[in-house]
Amino acid sequence: MHLVNFGDAPRQLARFATCFLAGIAIIAIAPPRAAQAQSPAPTPRESVLLGSVLATVERTNPRLDAARATARAARARIPSVTRLPDPQLQLGWMNYELPNLRPMDAIGMTQLQLMQMVPVAGKLRLAGLVETARADATATRVEDVSLDLRQRASMVFYEIYAADGTLGVARETRRLLQDISDIAAKMYQVGDGRQADVLRANVELARMQEDIVRMESMRTTMTARLNALLVQSPDAPVGEPRLPVFPVALPELDSLVRLAERNRPILRAGAQDFDAAAASAQLAQREIWPDVQLGVQYGQQPGPTGAQRMGSLMIGASLPIYAKNRQLQLREEANAMSAIAAADLGAMRAETRGAVGEAHASLVRARRLATLYRTSVLPQAEATVTSSLASYRVGTVNFMTLLDAQMTLNQYRQELFTLEAEEGKAWAELEMLTGRVLVDANTAQPVRPAGGSPK
Repeated sequence: MHLVNFGDAPRQLARFATCFLAGIAIIAIAPPRAAQAQSPAPTPRESVLLGSVLATVERTNPRLDAARATARAARARIPSVTRLPDPQLQLGWMNYELPNLRPMDAIGMTQLQLMQMVPVAGKLRLAGLVETARADATATRVEDVSLDLRQRASMVFYEIYAADGTLGVARETRRLLQDISDIAAKMYQVGDGRQADVLRANVELARMQEDIVRMESMRTTMTARLNALLVQSPDAPVGEPRLPVFPVALPELDSLVRLAERNRPILRAGAQDFDAAAASAQLAQREIWPDVQLGVQYGQQPGPTGAQRMGSLMIGASLPIYAKNRQLQLREEANAMSAIAAADLGAMRAETRGAVGEAHASLVRARRLATLYRTSVLPQAEATVTSSLASYRVGTVNFMTLLDAQMTLNQYRQELFTLEAEEGKAWAELEMLTGRVLVDANTAQPVRPAGGSPK
């Protein structure tokens, strides 16, 4: 026969309540339902593809219009330098009496003169080569401006993608922390929890809210930056970026370097600038050659038997009497400019090779780490959370262990979004450096929930 000790009833009731609340906690740790949200969910945004952003930038950005207009202006200068200087036409009245302005007998006449300066030694041809090379360089820089705008827009696009992904995880974490904070408070009320757990949950909740506010501000800043490139109002809404499908195979570094040296517009423009400087140096060598001046003259004066007409032919040349301070100094200047163009081209090639190496290293790093997160880090973190949940149910781990495991998992999920954005930035950088499209911007990867596991 067993005696029932009614004095243990309150203790048994407390244990029952504790187990019941622990079960609720297990349910609460799972991704919360919409009804459990403690704050209104953000308004869903329309998806936006990178291709549409790039097309808008190229269509509306005034920098590209200015570059195209500069190229047209440079091309328009070519015909003027390849033509002879304008001839000079003079009309004169010679040997007239003063003050009655009558032609003097025998020597008074009316004269018409036409003079033409003719550059020699192929100066016109060399001047045409100089301006043509400069115009080609200006036109090539239009491509560089286009690539630069595409790269800048892509960078902001991927930053917004990372911000949206991390914000989604942060909001899910905030809802989870709110539920955990409520459960910890209830457990503390029945005497089975610690006040430190309640305080820690509230601190984490406040810190997460602070992070959300900061990330939302960063998202607003990046939206304004992208709208500036799109020539839109700073507060114009920007949809949720969709990550394009990246190439499966990573290109080799050597092939990227060769592609950049051959196709990068800024390098081609630098080579064309060097050609212009070399032709300008040849032109300066020939400036000391005297230019020929040809002229014809027609004169008419009254005579006893009628008007007397006369004609003259003239030939002359410029005299380089200040060659030491003019033509020879022009040679020195042209040679110096040619040396500058060669040095600038060599520096740009070296910088391009270094930039390609950095972008390739960033691409490899982001791709490998993202793969590691998907295949190893996140599955292990999820397994840790699952194990902590089971252990928390039977009381073998404390509240803080469970909280830390879940927060670590959410941090890894946020870092995966950042790594995906970094891979996109690396592809955009390589496209700018190589002058080639490497990623199809009109494609989109499947949507992955912010708080969900990658597939």
